[in-house]
Order: sequence, then structure tokens, then C-alpha cells
Amino acid sequence: MSAVSQDTAVRTGRVARTFIYLVLLLFALFYLLPLYVMGINSLKPLPEITGGNMMALPRTWTLEAWKSAWSTAQIGVSPTGLKPYFLNSILMVVPAVAISTIVGALNGYVLTKWRFRYDTIIFGLMLFSCFIPFQIVLIPMALVLGKLGLAGSVPGLILVHVVYGIGFTTLYYRNYYATFPTELVKAAQIDGAGFFRIFWRILLPVSGPITVVSVIWQFTNIWNDFLFGVSFGGTSQPMTAALNNLVQSSTGVKEYNVHFAGAILAALPTLFVYIVAGRYFVRGLMAGSVKG
Repeated sequence: MSAVSQDTAVRTGRVARTFIYLVLLLFALFYLLPLYVMGINSLKPLPEITGGNMMALPRTWTLEAWKSAWSTAQIGVSPTGLKPYFLNSILMVVPAVAISTIVGALNGYVLTKWRFRYDTIIFGLMLFSCFIPFQIVLIPMALVLGKLGLAGSVPGLILVHVVYGIGFTTLYYRNYYATFPTELVKAAQIDGAGFFRIFWRILLPVSGPITVVSVIWQFTNIWNDFLFGVSFGGTSQPMTAALNNLVQSSTGVKEYNVHFAGAILAALPTLFVYIVAGRYFVRGLMAGSVKG
């Protein structure tokens, strides 16, 4: 009797798993359909696209659209392609992610292990900054960048994203460090360790999971940002602003294959980050909640 029950349970589990996998496969195909359409049409000559049937595979495979999107496509009034704007995004994203992550880690460390008067109020204000819409800070940020002489430059964009991202990184690290035993910090203080030595030798080595979360979150938000890039980029606009200029350009024929290639080029860095490190994102978010 028990053998029959066990056999039935195994069969039921297999059926349920098969159904779940089929549903997940269906959703995955639906989700990947736009990427498929962009990918195959970026490899077609323009006449094949304008002739209809965008779902069909290319009759003539070509990489000319990719070459054009990268180096010769019309971006507004300049045939520069996306290459210089891609470099602008790299120069903006890497320091902005690094600075906001380091400052967020220090803030989380101070707000959990070096308590002081009104620390909860300060944390509450930083938490509130996470819910401020981009549009509200445009005018104040423009005034600040103008006074600092950073308007229309990559350093100005770095400052904007660092300021806007500190609230998120502080929240991540503060919640993560709140579960770390304070006794270890006190023991290190008794042994003569100072502020930065405790942070560098004790807290930072165990911060890997939450650092991955912070880096992925900041990288994705900063790379995909459009509003700040258009508003404050000037002649140093990032990839997303250039992609919009590419698609909206009124010069010449609408080269849809070049547009598709440019869209994929703009999305490749975030796709790469999520493919390589996406599985660690949820692990990092959950790491602090299951300790203690």
C-alpha cells in the first residue's frame, strides 16, 4: 500500500514539474520574443524588413547594420555611431557604481555599529530619498551642477547618479549589517582596532552578497537611465540618449535594421551583468534576512 502511494506521489511530482517547466518555457519564449525580432532583423538588409514578415529568418545574412550602428550611423546631426556614447556610459557607470557602493557600505556600517544621536532620523531621510521621483530633482540638480561647473559633463552625470543612488546602497548595507554581531565590533575596539580597520578587516570581507546586489542594482539603473542623461549630459550624453537620437533622427531613410542593432548594443551590458551575476542578486537580498 505504501509502495503504491509512493509510486503515485512520484508520478504526480513528475507531472507537476513537467507542467511547471512548460509554463515557464512559454513565459520565457514570450519574454524573449522582442529580443528575437530585434536580433534577426538587425541581421537583414533593409529591403527585407520593409518587405514585411519581420518574424522570418534573414534570406541574406549581414552585419552591416551592426557596423553602422556602432561607428557610422546618424546620431542627431552627426554620423558618429554609438561608439563615443558607449564610452561615455562606461566612463559614467564604473565610477558612479563604485563610489555609491563604497559610500553606501560606510553609511550602513556607521548607522548600525556606530550609533549616534538622531541616527534613525538620518536613515529615515536617506530612505525617503529612494522614493523621490527623478523629475522633482531636475531643477535643483541643474542649479547645483551649474554652480559647480559640471553641467554637460561626465563628472556631472557621475555626481548625479552617486547622489541619487546613495539612498539605495545605504538601505541595502544598513539592513545587511544590522544582522552582523555587534559583539565582534566591540571586541575589535577593545583590541585597539579603529573605525576603518574594523570596516576593512571585519565587515567588508563578509559583504560579498550585498555588494553584488548593490553593484547590479546601481549598474542597471545608471546604464538604463535616460532622463538624467538627456537633461545633464550635454555633449557627453550616455548610450540611452544617443539611442533615442538614432531612432528619432529625421536625416535620410529610417534604417530599422540599424535601429534594432543599436537597441541590442545598448542592452548588451545589462544583459551580460544579469546573465553572469543575476543568480547572486536574490541570494544577496536574502542573505541578511536569514542571519541571526
